[in-house]
Amino acid sequence: MQRVVTAELDLELGASVDLIFQITAAQGVPLAGEQLTFTQGDRTYTPTEIVDQSGSRLHRLLGEAGRLEVRYEATVEGHAAASRTSDLEAITYLRPSRYCQSDEVFQQARRQFKGLSGHELIAAVTDFVSTSTTYTPGLSQGTDSAVTTLMTGQGVCRDYAHVVIALLRAMDMPARYAACFAPGLRPMDFHAVAEAYLDGAWYVIDATRLAHRRSLVRIATGRDAADCAFLSYHGGYVGLERMRVDAWVVPDAADLDGLAPVGDSAGEDARVEASDPSLDDFTSLVQLA
Repeated sequence: MQRVVTAELDLELGASVDLIFQITAAQGVPLAGEQLTFTQGDRTYTPTEIVDQSGSRLHRLLGEAGRLEVRYEATVEGHAAASRTSDLEAITYLRPSRYCQSDEVFQQARRQFKGLSGHELIAAVTDFVSTSTTYTPGLSQGTDSAVTTLMTGQGVCRDYAHVVIALLRAMDMPARYAACFAPGLRPMDFHAVAEAYLDGAWYVIDATRLAHRRSLVRIATGRDAADCAFLSYHGGYVGLERMRVDAWVVPDAADLDGLAPVGDSAGEDARVEASDPSLDDFTSLVQLA
């Protein structure tokens, strides 16, 4: 499966400011091509790339006052091989974190999911968060946590992921946060999902059920949204004037098998099928690769 992902950000910088971006496909994602540019008038910035322990790629630069245009495009070819998880990493993802206070939801999790483990636990937590939370763009605050979302019953993808992670950690299952490109997502944006660690592998959980998990492209991985922000900055004012994110599937020959061609409709049908969340069996275990 080939996927194309793009991101466009127009920023207004009020002064010299330290900018850190996480908007590119993660290390290990198989890329057929990639282009990342930072331009300000006639000036082009060359960022410093930093790769963290999870393979997230951070791009850092010192921007000057004025309008900064950020453009990213990549073609993803196939899927990445699953990376090995160390004991230390698994332990890290058992601990409470800023937005995933597993210690504060411990009693609720133990009462509600008593006796469940493994795949049954993942399925039960996913179903609970999916059915008890209402997707409400524009109402969630950037400081909302899993506890906030459990109280209000509303949020966006990051909030769904935080609740899933907190509840799984409270049940002694390592869980982490992943920022992704998501073909077929509506409304289109950067997407957030959770991952649960079971029998030596990480499995993706999208309690929003707004994206097809097999089409996702990993951007960043961390304890929660604090580790995976698409932009963080220090030392000055930054205004986000415009942002546009897109991702789509380019069907290959195997995707087209069995589809009756009518002009370009066969390709369009395959593209929709590969990224249609209604065609994802959310009870199955799927790896984000």
